[in-house]
Amino acid sequence: MIIPAFDLINGKAVRLYQGNYYHQKNYDINLHSSLKEYALKGVKLVHLVDLDGAKNIKSRQLELLKKILSYSTIPIQIGGGIRNEQDIEMLLNLGAKRVVIGSICILNKSKVKEWLKRYGSDVIVLALDIHISRSSKKEIYIHGWQKKTDYSLEEIIEYFLSDNLKHVLCTDISKDGTLLGPNVKLYTEIVQSFKQIEFQASGGISELQDILTLKKTGVQNVIIGRALLEKKFTIKEALKCWQNE
Repeated sequence: MIIPAFDLINGKAVRLYQGNYYHQKNYDINLHSSLKEYALKGVKLVHLVDLDGAKNIKSRQLELLKKILSYSTIPIQIGGGIRNEQDIEMLLNLGAKRVVIGSICILNKSKVKEWLKRYGSDVIVLALDIHISRSSKKEIYIHGWQKKTDYSLEEIIEYFLSDNLKHVLCTDISKDGTLLGPNVKLYTEIVQSFKQIEFQASGGISELQDILTLKKTGVQNVIIGRALLEKKFTIKEALKCWQNE
């Protein structure tokens, strides 16, 4: 599945270069019109990130998210500063299809286990942001990629597998927002290791060939942000490329 992504700061669509808030590019788009177009073209899911909420939960763009969810006919998964049950309940009640859990799945693993049981594996998406070390370890970073943890990607997925973990959004942070191409080796390895997981590949997509290459890894979903915003290709071309491969 092709999943278009929009990162939002102060109501505007933006892209950060490798997660850096000081390296921000703004895009003059009408989100309502974009979602309407995507629905007509056949997009099945959209990924939204509240970057204000991710940075400071008191700055959460709640009214904006409420508005978007009220008019979108496409199911939406939302991430950004989700830290407790109240956050999850609020977004689900507003109409979100899934919630994307980031740093908290490392900081409070037992709590996230409870959420998987309570809300179901179709609702909770684990967002695991990684950096490949010199020793080829898939190191997990948290707090907007500012802090390295002692955990590897494989360790965290294994931990949650017994609770029917299904959706994992995996981002190679060295690729995100760069248009330098995806980490094909990474997705090839994790798809082979965890056949029961529906991975969402994120980071580096710049051309249609990247979509074809990722599909050959067996990954089931590809998140595309900057390439669509900068019209490197159209959503129609991306969907056709995915379906025809």
